[in-house]
Amino acid sequence: MIAVAAQERIRTWEILLVEDNPADIRLTEEVLSETSLRHVLRVARDGDQALEMIRRTGAYSGHPEPDLVLLDLNLPRKDGRAVLAEVKQDQQLSHIPILVLSTSRADRDVRDCYSLHANAYLQKPLDLDAFADLMRGVEDFWLRRAALPPKGPSGGQ
Repeated sequence: MIAVAAQERIRTWEILLVEDNPADIRLTEEVLSETSLRHVLRVARDGDQALEMIRRTGAYSGHPEPDLVLLDLNLPRKDGRAVLAEVKQDQQLSHIPILVLSTSRADRDVRDCYSLHANAYLQKPLDLDAFADLMRGVEDFWLRRAALPPKGPSGGQ
């Protein structure tokens, strides 16, 4: 247990937030800045940019693979459903956990995202304090408690 705790302090988590709402971006940055975990939060503001960042192509070719993707559904250019589908169908990328964050409460959206192999569907609360609590819960569960897959399909980078 001590070795895990030490490794947790040393590791830098790569988090990709795919979000076009500046207020949600700012709040996510604030909540994650309060954590003791080392992390880098990268932001993609549309689906096409998200895919470039996840695939590490173009301007993002030297970037590390994300450990976790926080994906909004309603995005400009390419929506979150299309991003989710493309990543989860790609054997080189399908291991990356993707959490859908959406204000939608529609059963169809939830069902569709799980059908596309989302790792979780989280409904964004409209209240700022509740949103901050949700993001703290994501950090606690996904970056402290859950065992995330090693990077790359064979565990390498």
